[in-house]
Amino acid sequence: MPESHEDERSLSAALDELGIDSRWAVWDSPAESFETADLVVLRSTWDYTSRMKEFVDWCESVPTLANPARVVRWNSDKRYLAELAEAGVPVTPTRVVEPGDRARGDNNPELPDREFVVKPTVGAGSWGAARFLPEQRERALLHLRSLHDEGIPALVQPYQPVVDREGETALVFFGGVYSHGFVKGPLLDPADDATGSAGLGKGPFATDPAPELRRVAEDVLDATGELLGVARYEFLYARVDLVRGEDGEPMLLELELIEPRLNFLLADRAAPLRFASAVRAELARRAA
Repeated sequence: MPESHEDERSLSAALDELGIDSRWAVWDSPAESFETADLVVLRSTWDYTSRMKEFVDWCESVPTLANPARVVRWNSDKRYLAELAEAGVPVTPTRVVEPGDRARGDNNPELPDREFVVKPTVGAGSWGAARFLPEQRERALLHLRSLHDEGIPALVQPYQPVVDREGETALVFFGGVYSHGFVKGPLLDPADDATGSAGLGKGPFATDPAPELRRVAEDVLDATGELLGVARYEFLYARVDLVRGEDGEPMLLELELIEPRLNFLLADRAAPLRFASAVRAELARRAA
C-alpha cells in the first residue's frame, strides 16, 4: 500500500511531532533505496505470504528493519505456536501436519472429534483457513490435502466456541509496552467453503482487556524474547491475539510481529504518539 492503510494515516503526523522525518514506501519497488534510512518499519506489506522467499530475502537485506529479519522469518511460519507451547505458554492446542504425513482416513488422529479449524502454517488473515464440523472430516481431509499438494504444512486446531460469543482479544504493544486492545469477531463459519472467505465478521471494537489477558500477553512476549534471544523492548510492535478456552482461561491464538493491523482508529488519540515514541526510542538505541 503506497500510502499505507487508512488505519495508519495518523502515524506520519505523530512521528513529525517528535521530529522524525518519515515517508511511506513500497517494499519491493526498484525505485526505493532503503540503505540510507535510519529505520525501516514494516507495516502494510500484505502481499508477503504469496511471495515468502522474496519477502524474507528482502528483509534480510535491510539491516535497519523493524521488526528485524530474524523475527520476521520466525513469525512468518505459525509453527512458532508449537515452540511457544513447549516453552510453557498457554497456546490453543495445535497439531502441525506436514505434507509428508500420511492421511489415515476417518481414524486420522490429526482431526479432532469436535469442531476444528485447518489452516496453513504460512498465511495472513483467514486465507486458506476453514472451520469444520466433526461430520465434515472427509471435507477437511480434502482441504488438508489441497494444502499439502501445494507443499504447504497445515495446522489443525480445535475450534474454541467462545469465539462465537466473545471473539478474539488483540493486545497491542509498542517497544514491549502495552498500548491498547480491541476485539475481533469470528472470521469463519462452519459452512465456509474452505476458501478463507469471511464468515460472521463481527467487530472489531475497542476493549479494555481483563488483567488475566494482560498477564498472558506479557508472558507471550517474554517467552518469545527468550526463544529469539532478544529483549522485549526490541519488538517495536507486537499484537497478541488471545481467546478463552472452555475453562475460561486465556490462550494464545496468534502472535503478530510482522505487519499486523493495529487498529489505531479504535484506540485512544494518544496511541499513534505511543507508537512514535517507541520509534524514537528504537532510533536512539540503534544510534548508541
